[in-house]
Amino acid sequence: MLIETATAGDLHLRRRKLHPQAHRGHPMKAMAITVILATLLVKPVVTKAMEASAPDSTAIAATAAAFHAALAAGDSTAALALLAADAVVLESGELETRAQYAAHHLAADIEFARALGGERTVTGVRQVGVAAWLWAVSSVRGTWHGREVDSIGTELLVLAKEGEAWRIRAIHWSSRKR
Repeated sequence: MLIETATAGDLHLRRRKLHPQAHRGHPMKAMAITVILATLLVKPVVTKAMEASAPDSTAIAATAAAFHAALAAGDSTAALALLAADAVVLESGELETRAQYAAHHLAADIEFARALGGERTVTGVRQVGVAAWLWAVSSVRGTWHGREVDSIGTELLVLAKEGEAWRIRAIHWSSRKR
């Protein structure tokens, strides 16, 4: 079992305190710093079984954490940099390409993440060569656009290794009222 010990919001606050100018003017540098800090600060717990089924599980989990940290930070450039060029996002019965997500839904996801945050726990990672999938559960409570939100959700990310970095190729989010 893989468990994140910091929320994306906590990670963002720590990054800003350590590197307050890291994101300005250098989007790739900001992304690299986010991934490195996610790896160092999130510190997922990796069991022997997890290491056997996903030898690169820490880097895979750090990529997912960096994506969520970018959303919570309002950093669309860093979030998009973690998505592969052919990435797809599936949510609420809709399928969006990376370009469609960037144009239509990313801003709302950022606004939601910044307003409500929530808790997200990675519950598993599997890897086969340069392909991996990660699944997580989440819990969100708060007020969003004047209405109460109390939901639980699941997430499935499919990632592929490109060079030395993991990129998200597909995201599937599903949630329901608690």
